[in-house]
Amino acid sequence: MQALSVTVAVLGILCAVLLGLFLSYRRRFHLAMCRDMGFVIPTAELRDFDARFTPGPLGVARDAEVMMLPTAGKVIGGTNEREAWVLAAMAKDAQHMFEFGTATGRTTYLWARNAPAGARIGTITLHPDHGADYRTAAGDSVVSTRDAQDESRFDAFVYSGTDVAGKVTQYFGDSKVFDEGDWVARCDIVFVDGSHAFSYVASDSAKALRMVKPGGVVLWHDYRADAPGRDVRRCLDALAMKLPLVRLAGTRLVAYRAPAHSSEHGNDEPLT
Repeated sequence: MQALSVTVAVLGILCAVLLGLFLSYRRRFHLAMCRDMGFVIPTAELRDFDARFTPGPLGVARDAEVMMLPTAGKVIGGTNEREAWVLAAMAKDAQHMFEFGTATGRTTYLWARNAPAGARIGTITLHPDHGADYRTAAGDSVVSTRDAQDESRFDAFVYSGTDVAGKVTQYFGDSKVFDEGDWVARCDIVFVDGSHAFSYVASDSAKALRMVKPGGVVLWHDYRADAPGRDVRRCLDALAMKLPLVRLAGTRLVAYRAPAHSSEHGNDEPLT
């Protein structure tokens, strides 16, 4: 009986060790297979996508040091801490940035706080008094439509009244009818995080790809399997058939870096 108990204990320890190894190497396995939890878009480690996230010999990435704004509760339509850090770090050397989906303005503020002097930031949301301007389309997620309207209820934002508010141009209106002409091929970063309904993700993405400059980056939020991100995933999986998109490890962000030469850049084909 005692020998049986020892055997069971040893097997238990062995199973725990194997489970630990599996969990530790699961992400590496998915990366090697160019998949992450069944997603179509392959995962890239932050350091592989952008050198500023490469850790030094002591394990920290000094080039990715930023000023952060900690959350003290639920942020409507917000990014998590890791995602906010990534967005803030990428703003450190950006001169022109644009965001689809202001929500509370937290990302806008982090961009403005970390961007160099003279940077220009554009951001768009529906005005809370003009919810009727929202344009639903056949096939759009009801959940995403509801969430978009809930996130478009602010006319004052985190950046409002701060010493960096002068960097920000706030647009109010429906992003489907927004004229992006002033921003075309000028943006170091474009962040698509407005309505997650398919027709809006497709429209905002097409504009973002026209707005990003050669060598610049387009980022999308909420690439996920559950209802709030289902249309985002469907849209980006289609776009990934045309462009080399990657999912940034440990986040719900998908990223695309435009080619450095304008002759290679751009894809205006509609998403279907």
